[in-house]
Formats: sequence, structure tokens, C-alpha cells
Amino acid sequence: MTLDQLRYFLIDFQEEKQATREDAQAIFNSLKHLNIFQRKGLHLEAFFRYLLGDLNTSLPPSPTVHHDMTAPLSHYFLFTGHNSYLTGNQLSSNCSVEPIINALRRNVRVIELDLWANDKKDNVEVRHGGTATSPVELIKCLRAIKENAFYASEYPVIITFEDHLTRNLQEKVAKMVTETFGDMLFRPESEYLPEFPSPESLKKKIVISTKPPKEYLDIESNTKGRAGTKKMKDSAEEQPRTKEKHSSRDKIEIEGTVNEAKLEEEEELHQDEDLQNAVPDYRRLIAIHAGKLKGGLESWLSIDPYRVRRLSLSEQELENAVKTHGTEIVRFTQRNLLRIYPKGTRIDSSNYNPFVGWMHGAQMVAFNMQGHGKPLQIMQGMFRANGGCGYVKKPDFLLEVGANNEVFDPSAPFPVIKVLKVTVYMGEGWHLDFRHTHFDLYSPPDFFVKVGIVGAPADTRTKETKPIEDDWTPSWNDTFEFPLTVPELAILRVEVREYDTSGKSEFAGQTCLPIAELRSGIRAVPLHNRKGEKYKSVKLLMSLKNILSEYSSEKHISVLTSYEHKKTMKVHIHLPRTCVS
Repeated sequence: MTLDQLRYFLIDFQEEKQATREDAQAIFNSLKHLNIFQRKGLHLEAFFRYLLGDLNTSLPPSPTVHHDMTAPLSHYFLFTGHNSYLTGNQLSSNCSVEPIINALRRNVRVIELDLWANDKKDNVEVRHGGTATSPVELIKCLRAIKENAFYASEYPVIITFEDHLTRNLQEKVAKMVTETFGDMLFRPESEYLPEFPSPESLKKKIVISTKPPKEYLDIESNTKGRAGTKKMKDSAEEQPRTKEKHSSRDKIEIEGTVNEAKLEEEEELHQDEDLQNAVPDYRRLIAIHAGKLKGGLESWLSIDPYRVRRLSLSEQELENAVKTHGTEIVRFTQRNLLRIYPKGTRIDSSNYNPFVGWMHGAQMVAFNMQGHGKPLQIMQGMFRANGGCGYVKKPDFLLEVGANNEVFDPSAPFPVIKVLKVTVYMGEGWHLDFRHTHFDLYSPPDFFVKVGIVGAPADTRTKETKPIEDDWTPSWNDTFEFPLTVPELAILRVEVREYDTSGKSEFAGQTCLPIAELRSGIRAVPLHNRKGEKYKSVKLLMSLKNILSEYSSEKHISVLTSYEHKKTMKVHIHLPRTCVS
């Protein structure tokens, strides 16, 4: 294959329409060290090495930030951690700076710290209150964040405090945060933000978010003590649903099993009054106010045109809320931040389906980064988009408002926008990254591939190749098609397993890829282990092709609100997603 022929291959087969002779030459140059390069061009083995090489991956080989980063923070999905200091389960694991460092180095942009007084009540430590988790000093966490915040991304790191502190300890935290971060700390000019700043304007900044503290303020002003203890217990945002034995320091903080729904209903009431009572220096640290207004769901989702805030809901609360208030949640998240966190019964640090939150515009879908499994792999796949910077711009349909003030309705049926055609050709590299007896003591493995879409309910499905027996470099040549109604949020999930006649197949690699950023053509797809760490050698050779549906349209039309208009026009045009046909 000559230089010009390779260029034509890039244009015609790989759909790299702007490919030049210089691009083809770069591929030639990348193969010279293999000693299989011929001056006349690429022979079959050299071409094969290119196809499975690092320059031909399914996502751009040199990832760059390419989304518009100048919009308000509320226009982005943020890579968000939950209980970021825990090394394992939610009840008895250690608290450490290591999980925080690991998260930041993998582009997690929101770190959660639970702040409690130590045994002597003279300093602040980070731990999961009401559990047997061992604490770590707050100052160590802050220093770890400072040293690693921008290791992998320049875009802002948000620290969410779960505050259980007295006034004097709030003052101590204010001094600690100010001295640790210095000029890195974002300080808003006014107490309340009318609109969130953009990720671009907050580059290399640390942003503090917390609810106005009130638990201990209530206790200090309450001479009866016992009533104050109950108020404090009911105001915490997240508490484990457990009756574990606690140390003496926890007896005041948590007593017995806490009703999660009650916690959420009681927290963050009267936030303006509480904020005024907080220590002034501490109050000035809070750039993003967390607030749940007095009342039920409708009050929580109310929109103040003069100030923005953050609202937190548990995964269960979100699942219940979307049944009756789906469009209100979308409207709320167009200006305000919505954080979703795992339910209290996930003591093993497992996670939940993130698409319920993403389909409704929730920016902070908080995950346990120490709990490895399919949901976390999907989360990692979503944030491989936009150069892996930890911020992904939300699709336009989640931000649009129609002519009659209507917004996207996630529960509405949508037409198929495009079809993803996937061919799984072959795989290689297991014999280099695994022991030869890892899968079978006496014969080579029997690999098969599960290929699927995770995303909107109508798009989610999985298909499988046939198993190939006794082969370390299997060839499947199986093709699948996936119709997509919401391709902007869809993730391609690929998992290889080793077939076993007992029915218990064994894991052999996985990856999750944002469909919006897939490169068309015949591509190398590197695989990762369960934790999301890329194998050195294991990869698949796959063909990826987006086929536009007959219903797809490059331009959005004006929103039609009249039912008669919809009934008349839908036979002629594709309605935008803000309409229900």
C-alpha cells in the first residue's frame, strides 16, 4: 500500500475526510521501528500493525478538550465522587487521602468530604459519621487536593463539604482552607450568584460547595440539649441506615437508625437565616450554596431568577421524582445544579444507573469510586468524552426552552435518530497480559464478546458474538446494528468473556465509549480491567459506522405546541425532542 493509497483508505474507509499525505506519512513513520516496513509501502503485516496500533483507536489518539467551556457550570455533566475519602465499604473501611488522589488523577472533578469534630473537639477530621470508618485529618485531605487537583485537567475542582461542625471549628476550617489553597480558591464577588461561572473562567480554581451550617448552631442555642441532638440528626444530608456500634464521639452525632426520607425533608431549611448565623470567614468560602427549601418536591425544584444553588437528592428520591416531575427537574437543571447520591443501603460501595440523572440534566451524579462494577465503568466511559477533562457539555435538547416555555420531556417517545453498525472482527493480546493458565489449565480460552448500548431505556440492549474455541487470537466477524433515539447520551459497552460450559463465564476485559465521539471506520478498541485500568496489550479490532436514520435532521425546527399542529406536521418533519408527538 503506497502513501497515496493509505491516504485514500483514511478518507474512504476511515471517514477521515480531511486526511492529508502528511497524516499517511505519520502512520508510515510510526511503523519503521517494527522492522517490517518496506520502502515501497506497507505490506499486509505492517498494515495490520497500523490497524491495531495506538494511532487508530476508537477515540481520538490525542484527546483534546473540544466542547464549548464558556457556558455556566449548570450546562455540564461533572465527574463526581461520593464519600471520596473511603478506601472500601461504607461502614468499616479506612478513611485516607489515597482515594482522593486516585480520583483526581483520573479526572474526577467533584470531591466530597464529611467534616466532623475529633474526639477532643479541638480539630476537624474527615470520616463517615455513625460508622466504624477510621478518620483522616482534614488538613491532609486539603493538601492532597491542592497537590493533585490539576494533575490531569486544568478545569475546576469542586469540594462539597458535609458539615457537622461547631462555630469555632468552622472558623478553623475557614483558616485551614484559605491558607492551604490561597489564590487557587474561588471567592465570588457577591454572597449569592445570579448565574454560575463557566469552567473556562474557573481554570485551576478550587470551589467550595456546602449547605448553610445549622446543626450545631441549634445545639449551642438550645439549653435542653436533647432537642438539639434530634435536630442535628435529622438535618444531615446522608447517613448510613445502620445500627452499628459507634465510638463515644458518635453518640451525640448519630443515635440509632436514621430515616433517609425524613433526613432529606428536614435538611437545609431556612438557609438564609442559618447562613447569616455562620462564621463570616466560613460563610465567605461557600461559592456554591446547597439548599433545599422548606416544603416538598415542588418547593425544592423552585427556581429563583436572582440566585442559583445546588440541590441534593438520593437515587431513590430521584427515581420517585421523575415519575411526576420529570420536566420540572429538567427545567431546574438548566440553571441550578442537581446532585444525586447513592442510597444508604449501598454499604458495599456499589453504584446505580447514572442515566436516570443524566436524562434529566443532573450535573453531579455522585458515584462511589471505590466500588468497581458496570455502573462505574459506564461513568468512566461517559467522561472519556471531551478529552477526558472531567466536564462534558450537556446536549442542547436538555438546555433548550420552546416558544411556549416547554422543555425536554425524558418520558416522551422519540424516533430513531441514527443506527450504530458494529462489526467485531478479532482480538489479541491476552497471551501477553494474562497467564497461559488463567482461563483454562489445559487449553486456550474460548472467548466471546458482549456488545451493547447503555443509555435511554429505548436504546439499551446487548448482543453477543458466538464463542471461538481454543484460540488466543479469536476471529468472530459478527455484525450488529443498534438503533438509537438519544445518541447524544448513549454509551457503547464492550465486554469480552471466556465461555464455560458450566454457564459461569469469566471476565476477560471491557470498555465503555461515548458514541458521540466514536471514530468511524475499522478501529482498534483497547480493553480495560474491572477497575477501568487499560491493559497493556489486549484490544479488539472492530468496525464502527453511524448510519443516519430517515428521521434525523441536522437542524432543529421551531417548537410546535399546538396538538393540531403536531398532528398535522409530524407526517412531514421530524419534531425536536421538546415536543411530544
